[in-house]
Amino acid sequence: MTEATPDPVQTITALGTRARRASMILAGMPTAAKAEGLRQAAGAIRAAAPVIEAANATDMTQAAAGGLSSAMLDRLRLDPARIEAMAAGVEAVAGLPDPVGQVIDVTRAPSGITLTRLRVPIGVIGIVYESRPNVTADAAALCVMSGNAVILRGGSEAVASNRAIHGAFVEGLAAAGLPIDAVLRVESTDRALVGAMLTAAGLIDMIVPRGGKNLVARVQADARVPVLAHLDGINHVYVDAAADPAMAEAIVVNAKMRRTGVCGAMETLLIDRDYAAGAALIDALRASGCEVRGDGAVRAIAPHVIAANSEDWDTEYLEAIASAAVVDGVAGAMAHIAAHGSHHTDAIVTGDAATAERFLAGVDSAIVLWNASTQYADGGEFGLGAEIGIATGRLHARGPVALEGLTTYKWVGRGTGQVRA
Repeated sequence: MTEATPDPVQTITALGTRARRASMILAGMPTAAKAEGLRQAAGAIRAAAPVIEAANATDMTQAAAGGLSSAMLDRLRLDPARIEAMAAGVEAVAGLPDPVGQVIDVTRAPSGITLTRLRVPIGVIGIVYESRPNVTADAAALCVMSGNAVILRGGSEAVASNRAIHGAFVEGLAAAGLPIDAVLRVESTDRALVGAMLTAAGLIDMIVPRGGKNLVARVQADARVPVLAHLDGINHVYVDAAADPAMAEAIVVNAKMRRTGVCGAMETLLIDRDYAAGAALIDALRASGCEVRGDGAVRAIAPHVIAANSEDWDTEYLEAIASAAVVDGVAGAMAHIAAHGSHHTDAIVTGDAATAERFLAGVDSAIVLWNASTQYADGGEFGLGAEIGIATGRLHARGPVALEGLTTYKWVGRGTGQVRA
C-alpha cells in the first residue's frame, strides 16, 4: 500500500497553528535568549556538516540526472566552505541589533496622550523557495532573531539537504530552550501544499518566495497573504564616458561572471556612445567565457558579437550570457533601465560625481550603485548578516530584507485619564 497523500489544507493548518503558538512565545523572549539559540544552531550545523554534505550529494546526483540547469545546480551545491559560511551567517545574525521593542518615535497628541511607535514581530512567515538549501538556515535565523516563527517549504530538488539543515537548526534551538516549533518545515513536496500556504490567511502573516520566475509569478498571482518578493533580477551596469577603463572592465566582468546564477548578476551592459574603450569591455566579457548579444551599435565596434533580439533586453539569463547596448549618455541609460529593468539592482561606472548622482537619484531600483559590482546586492554584504530575500516593491521593505524588514510596528498610547468628547 502507498502512503496516503496528506490533506494540504489540514497539513498547513496544523503547521500554522503550531507556528502561531511558538511565535507568541518567541515574541516575548529577550534578545540574549534568541541570540544564544542561534549560536547553538550554528554549532549544531557545524557538527552536522558531514551529514549535510552527504545529503546534498544525494540531491546533487538526483538533480543532475533530472536535468536541472547549471545555474540551479550551482545554487543547490553545498561544500565545506559553503556549510561553514552558512553557520557563520547564523552566528552573524545572533550578533545583530534586535529590532523588536525598538522605539521608532514618540509624539504627544493634542489630547495629551503620549504615542509611541514600537517595533514588533510580524508573526508567522512562510518561505517558499527553490534549490538554495542555505535559505533554510538564513531564513530560520532571521525569523527567530526578529521574533517570528517560520514555515519553510523548500523545493523537491533539495529535500535531503533541507531536512539535514533543519534538523541541525532545531537541535540548536532546543539546546538553548527556544520553542522548536518556531522553525517548521513542510516535509511533503506536493505542490498543493504551496497553494494551501498561499491561502492560509490568519495562520500565515507574510509569504516570501525565493526561486525562479515561474515560482514567484505563481505566488504573486495566487496568494491571499501579503507577499514580499522580486520577480526578476534584470540588472544593468552603465559605463559612462567618464569611467576609468580598468575599473569599468573589472566591474563589468565581476558583475556578470563572479556567479552567474545569483539574482544580483548583471544581465545587460550599457555603454555610453562617447566611451572610448567599448570594444575592450566586450572582449573582456567574451574572454571570461560570457556570450554577448549586442545591438547594432555594439556589433559595429565588436563584429563578432551575436545580434540581440527584442527579448534579450527583458531576459534574466542566470548563466554566462549578457546583452549589450550603446546608449546616449546617462539619460539614454536611465531610459533603457526604465523600459527594461526589474527595479532590482543597477550600477553606474563613472569618474563624474554629478553624473553618478543623477543616475543614483533617477533610477527607480531597490539598489543603485556607483563604481561597484551588482554582485554586492546581498544582505551579508550590506551588513545585515543574511537576507530573507530582496524586495523590489515599494511597500514595507525594499532591497535586502533582514531583521528590520521582518518587523512591523504598533502604536502604544499612554494617557492620564483622557476621554473623547
